[in-house]
Amino acid sequence: MNNNLYLQFLPHFQQKPGKVLIATPEGERYCYQNVLDVSQRIASALLELGVQRGDRVAVQVDKSPQVLMLYLACLQVGAVYLPLNTAYTDAEVEYFLGDAEPRLYVCTPERLEQSRSYALNGSVTHAESLGTSADGTLMERADAAEPTSDVAELDADDLAAILYTSGTTGRSKGAMLSHENLASNSHSLVEAWRFTSDDHLLHALPIFHTHGLFVACNVTLMSGASMTFVPKLDVDTLLDLMPRATVLMGVPTFYTRLLESPRLDREVVANMRLFVSGSAPLLVEAHEQFEARTGHAILERYGMTETNMNTSNPYQGERRPGTVGMPLPGVELRITERENGVELAQGETGMVEVRGPNVFQGYWRMPEKTREEFREDGFFITGDLGRIDEQGYLQIVGRDKDLVISGGYNVYPKEIEQFIDELPGVVESAVIGVAHPDLGEGVTAVVVPEADSSLTEDRVLESLSDKLARYKQPKRAFFVDRLPRNVMGKVQKKEMRDTYADTYLQKEDVKIKS
Repeated sequence: MNNNLYLQFLPHFQQKPGKVLIATPEGERYCYQNVLDVSQRIASALLELGVQRGDRVAVQVDKSPQVLMLYLACLQVGAVYLPLNTAYTDAEVEYFLGDAEPRLYVCTPERLEQSRSYALNGSVTHAESLGTSADGTLMERADAAEPTSDVAELDADDLAAILYTSGTTGRSKGAMLSHENLASNSHSLVEAWRFTSDDHLLHALPIFHTHGLFVACNVTLMSGASMTFVPKLDVDTLLDLMPRATVLMGVPTFYTRLLESPRLDREVVANMRLFVSGSAPLLVEAHEQFEARTGHAILERYGMTETNMNTSNPYQGERRPGTVGMPLPGVELRITERENGVELAQGETGMVEVRGPNVFQGYWRMPEKTREEFREDGFFITGDLGRIDEQGYLQIVGRDKDLVISGGYNVYPKEIEQFIDELPGVVESAVIGVAHPDLGEGVTAVVVPEADSSLTEDRVLESLSDKLARYKQPKRAFFVDRLPRNVMGKVQKKEMRDTYADTYLQKEDVKIKS
């Protein structure tokens, strides 16, 4: 049996060739047959470049319909798709390419010449470009190629993708996701959220992480639905499109900004059947305000890079603010003691652990780290702290490793602290997440300067501008004589979060700063 995920999407291309799969706000329309033709040409171009089963294809480009076609082509030939955030700096990209050793690196046309240096130094074999207007050298190759309908024969545990997630030690980890991981989760979400071919998704998410690619796109492809690709969050554009759509998937920022628009009312959402929120906690107040304005209760769910989606509030039934619902079909979840894995009683707070076909294969080239994160019985230790209430709803109450989630993106403090500590005049630093009205959490630096240092907040922030992706860069930097520590010498980040809790709520220009 061929377990290639591509084969589970293919019937919709064959049965509904004239149906629109991807639309754009500008009026472009790509029907299923269009997408299939182009993706099969890209598949031929990949094969001509020597991309084989198991080879990595790293992709760092702006959002466009052609990116989805490239993703489909990679699945078809059995390549491992490796999306990279477009905000990553050169130093970050060099690390990812050196670690993953992709056969092909696809970048924006503007970066092609620079990217060819990666091929020269051996990080990649080939570098090609892809633009947002169906342009670039990869599309030139595809236009000249004959389409191929051959589909790579794959096992269920063959890799479909690698997604890098920052490490608490500063080293990013590549989460290896198999064809079964992605297929099982897509089936569960289609079932849980009642997706059909009649649905039309408003897609305003990036497509270089789990939410935008493996939730939004895979569910659309698995159900034979359609979607409009919106390049980025634009409230007026979303409101203009809602009368012709049925579903919106977003991060909490989507909903806080929609609530700021006087246009948001029951009339404009009359055709919508589902609003999904994830990647960060949604404030109970925002949840209640949205329901009051629209009549829709936002459906919150819980997932992560390593597992795709784990739980969801019910489609039919109470969607409880402040919770992320119950396990999806096929997913097991338990709350345990972190140190020994002993399962805790209902209502007690502990480590969230999950097991199921959605859980990843491990970290790329990190066998020891992989072993550390799995129990002997196969449960994955998520690093999130949670509790299950008397009705079976999961509430995430904290994070074991001080992860900051800003605008839906994961930010690990250690990576940023390393850069700050290297600055002249810095003794040490700590990075925390502080409640932010627009981003969920604002990345915040607490710095201990040398006694005679002339370091300023602006200098600290500016020094990181070319070293870190924008979403990782601190929004504020505060100076203290020393970091708070317990008797064991451990930095007390909770105390600092409490100290600076109202920082952004008091700052009038917070949205400009963010």
